[in-house]
Amino acid sequence: MEDYVVKWTISGVIFWTTALILVRNLLPKRYSFDFCTRIVATVHATSAVCLASLSVTDWSCPVCPLASRSSPAQMKALAVTLSYMIYDLMATILGDNFTVDNAVHHLVSIVGIGAGLAYQMCGTEMVASLWITEMSTPMLHAREFVKEIGIRDTPLNLLVDIMFAVTFSLARMGVGPYLTFVTLRADNPFLIKAMAFGLQAVSTFWFYKILRMLKYKLRRRGVTPHVKPA
Repeated sequence: MEDYVVKWTISGVIFWTTALILVRNLLPKRYSFDFCTRIVATVHATSAVCLASLSVTDWSCPVCPLASRSSPAQMKALAVTLSYMIYDLMATILGDNFTVDNAVHHLVSIVGIGAGLAYQMCGTEMVASLWITEMSTPMLHAREFVKEIGIRDTPLNLLVDIMFAVTFSLARMGVGPYLTFVTLRADNPFLIKAMAFGLQAVSTFWFYKILRMLKYKLRRRGVTPHVKPA
């Protein structure tokens, strides 16, 4: 692994940890630890999408070249996310929302990104996957923000749910299947192909769950009568 990738990863872990400490101390105590970690996660997601976009050299074919050596810009984008996943795994363990499946998700991501950085291959596919997975993350956390600040079952809450569903659907079910197809078709290692297929399978499952959630909320809002005050 390149020295600059190691430095970016280590400094990234320090940066995300410091950011969480600052957010935790600046916000009123009534906000939970989970709320603070979601703020940091939103900053990471925004940064990851920007870095992934900046690493594209030809927007006429953003997923080109396939099965090729990673560029420095791609490796830096991946190193930032690797550092975040390491930090977030530690935050998950220390927090009060620890779950085994979430820990496994972090470990798989760390191993996958770490392997890609070590072999310096498939940067295009991995950065494109990063772009797809993080595109809807800000809206995902915004759903929890409005709940914790007390804006539940309101038009704003519904609007955030709709925006999350739209961004998730466009990224995971619009761009995702195409990326999966070209990744499986290219001369990529089996691990990269397996990760691409697995990501799309998980995305499809959550797409179905999100549609059910949105349908339920829209139906409930449509049938709930508005009671006028006396």
